[in-house]
Amino acid sequence: MHRDAALREPMDMPDPQFPLKLHYCESTEKGQILFHPHFHEHMEILYFAKGEAIIECNSEQTRAKEGDLIVLNSNDLHHGINVSGHVLYNALITDLSLLQSPSPDAVGTKFITPMTQNNVMFKNHIPDDSELRTAFEQILQEFQRKELGYEMAIKSCMYRMLTLLFRRHIAEYMPSAEYNSRTKNLTRFAPIFKYIEEHYLEELSVELLAHKAGLSRFHFSRLFSELTNKTVTEYINQFRINKSEYLLRNTEMTISEVALASGYNDISYFSRTFKKYKQVPPSFIRTSIKSE
Repeated sequence: MHRDAALREPMDMPDPQFPLKLHYCESTEKGQILFHPHFHEHMEILYFAKGEAIIECNSEQTRAKEGDLIVLNSNDLHHGINVSGHVLYNALITDLSLLQSPSPDAVGTKFITPMTQNNVMFKNHIPDDSELRTAFEQILQEFQRKELGYEMAIKSCMYRMLTLLFRRHIAEYMPSAEYNSRTKNLTRFAPIFKYIEEHYLEELSVELLAHKAGLSRFHFSRLFSELTNKTVTEYINQFRINKSEYLLRNTEMTISEVALASGYNDISYFSRTFKKYKQVPPSFIRTSIKSE
């Protein structure tokens, strides 16, 4: 499989004539990665029913807790980490283009088309909108019961959710040229993100990654920072430290063994880096686990 396809998550609908699907997701280990960095064309809305998670979207981190909604716009680069031990969440994926009418109308022209073209970007973290949460819960119930006409009820609730998003939670309007440029760069960098994920134990230099992208070191570094809001070193360290936290919480490996298994040959450097990204030393994680 081509690596671009590996990072761009496939989002085929079970029913090509019905624009929504729902996943029930569960994680039981603190520090576990809920999903690795990826992006996709469809809009996705996560509803957290239990537990807490750190969701990073386009380099911005937010902490999602029970009752919160996370809105992932088309081509938002995102990943998530379990930070509470037992996490339950539902993922609603919608193909917005299938919500359009066959012939142009006011709803499609004014609202659906701007979303499908990513001219409208919604806020990623929505913690306190009870109406939006109710609409999502109604969709959950309809999917569970699947009574006669459930598709119509779900589609109605989806329109209600989109209405509330438009009225209350628009983050920005993105010009088509900017969106197209970002999409092009995400696709170009997809194999780079995947290579880091698969080779994080190795020495990863900017020169090596720039060569794989077919770019100069300067141009590569600039585009990488625009997409992730991190330098290459910061991105790799963040990835390695997240791996190390999971190992600290869920294995019997010593801190030295965890450092090596996360790509760090120098335990002192590992400890300093861990504290920089997690605000506590790795030994604190082990101590806190024993006291739980």
